[in-house]
Amino acid sequence: MNKFFKGALAAGALALATPAFAQDIVVVSHGQANDAFWNVVKNGVEQAGKDMGVNVEYRAPETFDMVAMSQLIDAAVNQEPDGLIVSIPDADALGPSIERAVAAGIPVISMNSGSDVSKKLGAALHVGQDEFDAGKAAGEKLAEMGGKNAICVNHEVGNVALDLRCAGFTEGFGGNVTVLPTSNDPSEIESKVSAALAADESIDTVMALGASSAGEPAVAAVKGSGRDVNVASFDLSANFLQSIVDGDAAFAVDQQQYLQGYLPVVFMALNAKYGLMPGGNVPSGPNLITADKAGQVVELSAQGIR
Repeated sequence: MNKFFKGALAAGALALATPAFAQDIVVVSHGQANDAFWNVVKNGVEQAGKDMGVNVEYRAPETFDMVAMSQLIDAAVNQEPDGLIVSIPDADALGPSIERAVAAGIPVISMNSGSDVSKKLGAALHVGQDEFDAGKAAGEKLAEMGGKNAICVNHEVGNVALDLRCAGFTEGFGGNVTVLPTSNDPSEIESKVSAALAADESIDTVMALGASSAGEPAVAAVKGSGRDVNVASFDLSANFLQSIVDGDAAFAVDQQQYLQGYLPVVFMALNAKYGLMPGGNVPSGPNLITADKAGQVVELSAQGIR
């Protein structure tokens, strides 16, 4: 065997042993595995990877932990992918890591949270909804339904996007709003909402910020109280949608999180292959899902698409 042939074989073996980074994309989110919302985002990420024929890795901390998330972003930067997709629930904590990616020449797209800071940190665009405006729309709708005294259930304290939802809701609602801080444990949320309702009989509205994590237990708490209280929630779950159909909940605010996972991967793949990138942010929501629409999307929600 001549030296050239041996060299060719060695090079081929090295190529097989070392994964190439051509069109490799890393997604780092703050979503936790027990949250059905983020499973839908992940489904969108994975389907886009298959459809575009690119390698995609989805990573998230086990809990809402900004130190751990910044470390995941740093690790992704060291990997030198063709694209980095991130959610930005806390710009102060995650900003330096994101800026490090941009400085390294890695294209960045933000999704879900961070629309207000994405451009400042150097991201090409954001895929998601304006959280304040979405909260305001929900507040206005619940005020139209007669709401005067509300609680806004924040199940992820420290997530700026959820703070913006409550702030927007407060402005749109116009009445009295109390923010109820909880963990993302549904049993704790049900208990705290039940306690709030028992402590204040004038509460007529509950605004939850996540359907499966907070919306469903809020509905259970209201039903347990026997009170006539309007419950609405951000995002969708099959059970919460069924509650809307059954008249136990007013509506859900849909930000189409499947698109938040799917579209950034498509954009990154097209950018890596052709240098194509949309010229601005892509709004995936908000859409209000009321009783006349809820039945149409229950099945898709159960399939992990809505």
